[in-house]
Amino acid sequence: MSLQSTPPAAVSLSCDVAVIGAGHAGIEAALASARMGVDTVLFTMSMESIANMPCNPSIGGTAKGHLVYEIDALGGEMGRVADLVTLQSRTLNLGKGAAVQSKRVQADRKKYQSIMKRVLETTRNLRLIQSEIVELITSDAENGGKQVNAVVTRLGERWNCSCAIIATGTYLESAVFVGDVSYEAGPDGFLPAKGLSSSLEHAGIKLLRFKTGTPARIKRESIDFSVLEEQPGDAVSLPYSALHDETVYQKEQIPCHIVYTNSETHRIIRDNITRSAMYSGKIHGTGPRYCPSIEDKLVRFADKERHQLFVEPVGEETSEMYLQGFSTSLPTDVQRAMLRSLKGFEHAEIMRYAYAIEYDCADPTQMDASLEFKSVKGLFGAGQFNGTSGYEEAAAQGLIAGINAARHVQDRPALILPRSGSYIGTLIDDLVIKGTNEPYRMMTSRSEYRLLLRQDNADLRLTPLGYSVGLINDARYRCFEAKKATQEAEIARLEATFVSPKAANPFLQTLGEAELKSGSSLADLLRRPALTYALLEPIDPDRPQLPLAVRAAVETEIKYAGYAAKQLSEVERRRKLEEKLLPETINYKEIRGLRIEAAQKLTAVRPQTVGQASRISGVSPADITVLLIYLGMK
Repeated sequence: MSLQSTPPAAVSLSCDVAVIGAGHAGIEAALASARMGVDTVLFTMSMESIANMPCNPSIGGTAKGHLVYEIDALGGEMGRVADLVTLQSRTLNLGKGAAVQSKRVQADRKKYQSIMKRVLETTRNLRLIQSEIVELITSDAENGGKQVNAVVTRLGERWNCSCAIIATGTYLESAVFVGDVSYEAGPDGFLPAKGLSSSLEHAGIKLLRFKTGTPARIKRESIDFSVLEEQPGDAVSLPYSALHDETVYQKEQIPCHIVYTNSETHRIIRDNITRSAMYSGKIHGTGPRYCPSIEDKLVRFADKERHQLFVEPVGEETSEMYLQGFSTSLPTDVQRAMLRSLKGFEHAEIMRYAYAIEYDCADPTQMDASLEFKSVKGLFGAGQFNGTSGYEEAAAQGLIAGINAARHVQDRPALILPRSGSYIGTLIDDLVIKGTNEPYRMMTSRSEYRLLLRQDNADLRLTPLGYSVGLINDARYRCFEAKKATQEAEIARLEATFVSPKAANPFLQTLGEAELKSGSSLADLLRRPALTYALLEPIDPDRPQLPLAVRAAVETEIKYAGYAAKQLSEVERRRKLEEKLLPETINYKEIRGLRIEAAQKLTAVRPQTVGQASRISGVSPADITVLLIYLGMK
């Protein structure tokens, strides 16, 4: 029973999968489950909050762009809709290698919400219902622990279900903070979710308290853009989704702008920092390390004379502008003063004030790699409820939770993505094995296999999996296979096509490149850092006309082949540990030679494989050796 009283369940209804929350995680979860043929209900507290972007209306970014490509490759929805509402597209980290280059788009917030809502409304096997879930009903499972039976709405309806997916975002027992003012509310002034937290705790789920925030929204007409630094989008960009033609995707882009804080901005913040909810002791939740408030930046980076801020549109049909990097929980008078200290913002008008928000979330180490809770069968978590930050991390988890809830209903084994095969796998592995004590953000540096996990090969890595689970249809899969064959054929052609010194050297001289002393394949020339596929065209007149995506993927595959081979050998070396299962009933405290700390950590996390065990903080290589010896003796 929930600790909060609810009306008696007057009506009893049923579905296979109940998804709680229609943010980015809930949407992908519900769509995946329904598209796999499972009767699914998606509950939202407000139809107006579906697919909301309460923070920055952007999709992608460093490592986040990789996640969006992977979501699309598996058959998810985020990338497809992001393409349709793109205001500007930029590739980040172009000065670095292809492995860390990430696509990011500024999206039209309202159009994104509208399209996503319509997709949900027209998807077979999916019912969309505005109702707050306040209670989770469980019973004792046959093999120990609990299992999901039903969810109960605030209006007293009981929905019997086999699985429930918690994708509550930042709504659980949420509270908003602006200076010394605080009140119960969800993001953007929506109502908070009350009651479900206590019901989850009653079911044995351990909850954490996290915090995030967002900057003020500024009226476009009150900004002097003439004194700001313009930030244009890419001249040519590729869509996120394989469903979209790259030539059709090219369109006029809206410029963004850059402004910098200054000494006066910093003085205003420092003079008032004790009035910030973060520094006055009002906020107790842990905030994101990699997306701090502006006052937190000044404390952490006291030596910096200025901080870069990005001025970005919220949509085509609104005056609201987003000021990325200016998140704060300072009171409204301070927000106005520090905003008007910026160049070009002397007469700026605030349309929505910045705020910080605290909310309940789950300790993700309670889940296994399918995102199902170990102690409650049929209960899955996704998104910020799992301790992450960001729309992309949420959507990625929602997709996997939805797939695995559907497979649970269908009595099929869970889909587990290894960390060596995707950023989604890395994200989930980090959460369920290492846990997190702050809102988790995906970064390319989190993956030891990032040379293998590029944006350009997301389809090669994951589309066969999406097809196998039923989220990629036959027509799309045939297109994927055709693209793959074209790419492989072009790589083979470049490896087999040789040019003589006589033909190549005049061309190389114009580029200041070392001349050939003997014949060379086009592939070997392409491996030179200064040469690109496009630059080689003068000495490769018979090349086929290929799509930009194929040309880019071919170039990257050839340039990275040697590095990728080394990482593949490392993946192979560790494969045995990743495949060696640990018995569910193993008693780590009884294993002789295993250190006490390691036994305690292994008991708490209950890893499924030896590979997972090796990544737990406090478990040493010597402990893994002891564990392998013990398993070999069984």
